[in-house]
Amino acid sequence: MPAKVEVRTRSSLRTKTVWGVLCAASVALVGTLSVLDSGNPGAGATGVSLSPLMSIDRTERGVDAIFNTGSDIEDGRWDSIVIVHSGSPAGSPATIGAQHRSVGYDSMGFHFLIGNGTGMSDGEIHLGHRWIAQSRGAELAGVDSADSSRAIEICLVGDGDRRPFSDEQIRYLALIVDALSDKLGIDKDRVYLHDDLAATTSPGRYFPRASFRELLESL
Repeated sequence: MPAKVEVRTRSSLRTKTVWGVLCAASVALVGTLSVLDSGNPGAGATGVSLSPLMSIDRTERGVDAIFNTGSDIEDGRWDSIVIVHSGSPAGSPATIGAQHRSVGYDSMGFHFLIGNGTGMSDGEIHLGHRWIAQSRGAELAGVDSADSSRAIEICLVGDGDRRPFSDEQIRYLALIVDALSDKLGIDKDRVYLHDDLAATTSPGRYFPRASFRELLESL
């Protein structure tokens, strides 16, 4: 995969404390997803959601609960993390799952979904069935299938080209990424935005890239 490129940031996030700011299926889907995948989980599968209050710290009852998967996490199974946006102002596991099924997937294509307060609680973390089953995520537009087969896909509900994501979303995104990086041995240099890897704007021009990177490195 290509190296990351430093881009836009929100200066307002720089002025907050770490805990204040820690926290892509678009409407058309084609901009984020490509063709159908193989090795799908069972039809109708949904996943498990963690409330923001459960996710406030790195404990078994907090963000580390993301490792309570139905299938064992094999050493070396995952080697990178890709962050995308839903491309829509609102979303939930049910609505995004329905969108994905409408184009031939049998469940939501992402491993994790983080809510923005519209359709899901602000900062709510949803563990998709593909993460619970340790299955590969949906193929991302413009990303080679072989490269994405070992990538953990995290989707932020919202359209990052139109408006910023909430502080809670960025907070919990950072916590999830840090936990995954630490537990699975994924180097933080292999945490990508979708637009690092393909000719797409996902997760959008309002994603606070530089501030997010600073937060991630501070954990």
